[in-house]
Amino acid sequence: MATELDSATQAARPTFPKRAIITGGMPYGNKNLHFGHIGGVFVPADFFARFLRDRIGAQNVVFVSGTDCFGSPIMEGYRKKVEGEGYTGTIEDYVRHNHDLQKEALDAYQISLDIFAGSGLEPAKPFHAALSDKLIRRLHERGVLVKRTTRQFFDVKAQTFLNGRQVQGHCPVRGCKSEKAYADECDLGHQFDPEELISPVSQLTGTTPELRPVDNWYFDLPRFHQVLDDLMDDWDADPQVRAIVTKTVRESLADPVIYIQSKFRDQFDAVESKLPQHTVREAEKGQTSFSVGFANWEDRDSAREVLESSGVRFRTGKTLLPFRITGNIEWGVAAPDLEGTHDLTVWCWPESLWAPISFTQTALDADAKQGGGRYSTDDWRDWWCSKDAKVYQFIGQDNIYFYCVVQPALWEALDWGLTQDIPVANYHILFMNKKASSSGAIKPPMAAELLDYYTPEQLRAHWLSLGLDQKAVSFSPKPFDTSVSHKDKKTGEEVLVKDDPRVVDPALKESAFLTNIFNRLARSCFYGAANVCDAHLPSVAPHAEVVEGCVKATLEFEKCAHAFDAHGALAVAEDFCRAANKRWGDASKAANGDDAAYEQALADAFAELRCVTLLMHPAVPTGCEQICDHMGFAHELFFSWENAFTTPGQLAQKLGEEPGEHAIVALPPRFDFFQKHPSQVKKGK
Repeated sequence: MATELDSATQAARPTFPKRAIITGGMPYGNKNLHFGHIGGVFVPADFFARFLRDRIGAQNVVFVSGTDCFGSPIMEGYRKKVEGEGYTGTIEDYVRHNHDLQKEALDAYQISLDIFAGSGLEPAKPFHAALSDKLIRRLHERGVLVKRTTRQFFDVKAQTFLNGRQVQGHCPVRGCKSEKAYADECDLGHQFDPEELISPVSQLTGTTPELRPVDNWYFDLPRFHQVLDDLMDDWDADPQVRAIVTKTVRESLADPVIYIQSKFRDQFDAVESKLPQHTVREAEKGQTSFSVGFANWEDRDSAREVLESSGVRFRTGKTLLPFRITGNIEWGVAAPDLEGTHDLTVWCWPESLWAPISFTQTALDADAKQGGGRYSTDDWRDWWCSKDAKVYQFIGQDNIYFYCVVQPALWEALDWGLTQDIPVANYHILFMNKKASSSGAIKPPMAAELLDYYTPEQLRAHWLSLGLDQKAVSFSPKPFDTSVSHKDKKTGEEVLVKDDPRVVDPALKESAFLTNIFNRLARSCFYGAANVCDAHLPSVAPHAEVVEGCVKATLEFEKCAHAFDAHGALAVAEDFCRAANKRWGDASKAANGDDAAYEQALADAFAELRCVTLLMHPAVPTGCEQICDHMGFAHELFFSWENAFTTPGQLAQKLGEEPGEHAIVALPPRFDFFQKHPSQVKKGK
């Protein structure tokens, strides 16, 4: 029988929901995916989704993502392709092409999404449009939408309003050094009003655009300051929420402040009496600016107008501001007509927040039309609004504002009982120790390019081991390293790392475990059983201390996975596998021709192989499933955590067989479950 845990051990185990939604970040529909998209968000999300399917049942997990089809980034990318390359397709054709490329990349890396949809593409398009309309009307009914007349950039030379990405300048938020800021947000995720953008330039004509008034709907985000403050207290106490999340959110909950350089003090003193009620905080030692605080953002904005008209230069601090819901660009989800507003579209950021709901609706609808049964329930509310369900959203660190400030407030405002998600915010994967962006100076390799040098499982294991939950970590694949490392001792010439065969590839550290240690344990078991057990499982039970070690490793892995610590989880599995290999090596040698002793060593090794295969399954699924197949078990039986503390022999008994009666699939000579990429194999080997 399976190992029974004592009550104290069982009580100490982490708890999991009955059902779970996992989301991966939505890539814009204007480009394919680079390695950061895959390694920084999708692989960690896939690891957890696969783990949860094993842990709580595949029918209780929905893993969703999709292409963010609308908005100014897509419009700008399409415009450049038409004007620069003579592209003749429609904007939807353009998005569909990029969506298909994204899907190909995700499939190549074994990302097991239940649906990868598109907010503007069939079959999700009607679901997303209907949800957007219903949700915005609900916010309006609840009195949390405010119609504001704001100013939008207008290119006088081109005689057109500019969408957000057609304007670039410097971020006005104090402390931010981004020089790639758009109309109302910078590339680091800071939000501001268009009037605050420093040195705006039209990307259409290179001229300085004017600001002209337009009407749009805004969500009254400042009203939910206390809600967010209370939520941060809850998240501080939640071990699944990373400290970077609450730290970043609390920065946005600061009181409205304006920072003014001390050299403008005389001009400020001359107009201070015209400002709304405020407090002045003098510059501290070593600082070059004093600050002016206000009771609310409206007073701060009134003060901005006074200071601007008086030539006083300043920067604003982070604070909650009304969050734009609509815009007037053509390529977007249609917004409902409210209070005389017409022909508005939904800004891409808010609608991308509820896109995972519409994608879930799409997936469940498709299942229901096919007769149902894939999921435990086809009602989206059972997944998004149920107390026994949870939503886990895997995001990049620079998207915390949207998913952890705006979204919780929106969910509260709707009063639909939507579950406040568990945000899983990863730090950036750097490229050669520098932050890389497909639109920046440092171009990262595209995800598909890497597969010319590595297998998907090698990269999955490497990225999961980087520990992005703790800090930003560099990805430094040797084939792409063009830095000069040293001079050759013989020739005196400078040698590039990528061309030096003596330099170890950092991206292959984890591969050595897969192709050597893990492979060795699996091969030893199957070849040994073929020789001594007539290609059947050993007929004897593993030693008690071996079973105890399997249980301990499984519980440690479960704890790490629950905390989204993939680095720690893989370390548990690797340490366990290395110890298993040593045990097998020592015991098989000690058997020295004694078949009974050798069979006992095999029984121990098979128990440990089954354990490490279960644990590594979310990280490197293909090789693990091959091991399962060769061990002669169905995936549902082998990988289910209902059988997590069950040995291979006990699994056979669940099938009505004794261990010695259960046949395994014999391996051909020199078979590898985890292979090297062909480029890594020396010729002749």
